[in-house]
Amino acid sequence: MPLGAFKAALMGTAGVSTGDVVLLHDTDYSNASAAAITSGIDSTYGEYIFRYYNINPATDAANWTFQGSTNGGSSYGLTVTSTAFRAYHTEGDVTAFSYLTGRDLAQSTDYIQVMYEVGNGADESVAGEIHLFNPASTTYVKHFYTRASGMQEAPAATDWFSSGYFNTTSAVNAVNFKMSSGNFDGTIKMWGVK
Repeated sequence: MPLGAFKAALMGTAGVSTGDVVLLHDTDYSNASAAAITSGIDSTYGEYIFRYYNINPATDAANWTFQGSTNGGSSYGLTVTSTAFRAYHTEGDVTAFSYLTGRDLAQSTDYIQVMYEVGNGADESVAGEIHLFNPASTTYVKHFYTRASGMQEAPAATDWFSSGYFNTTSAVNAVNFKMSSGNFDGTIKMWGVK
């Protein structure tokens, strides 16, 4: 369903018409080992926005991750180069802002960390978004950036940023989300932006 102009502006897509931001996927997951989105990612839209809400892991201190596919989700593990940094504030009043060299990927086929060490308490979760640009291109690599806000197991309020690219000129047509260990609950939505 298309979003109104006001909602489009709230999503960081100001200047687009009301029919240019379309909800394509909206699923609640319960005790899921992974969340694969294998349809709707094609040349119809130049940008795809994935938003996830109240992602709560079964395993304490697990990392929230994603990866892409060029074969409709038959396999995941595209070559990725990415970088990450975060700011946090613990309940014990310790604060920090840091570049995370150990969370970078350099021509790796690993899953991309969107938030790490998410707490599994009943009141702990992560929420955020991923923007994937021009995934249907067969000329250029596929750029993305992420932003997540969550409760780490420390416990700490954390704001996490990452960006990078899938180093492939093949069309990316599926993505997969999962925890680094164990299952999760939460909601994932995907919008297409013309």
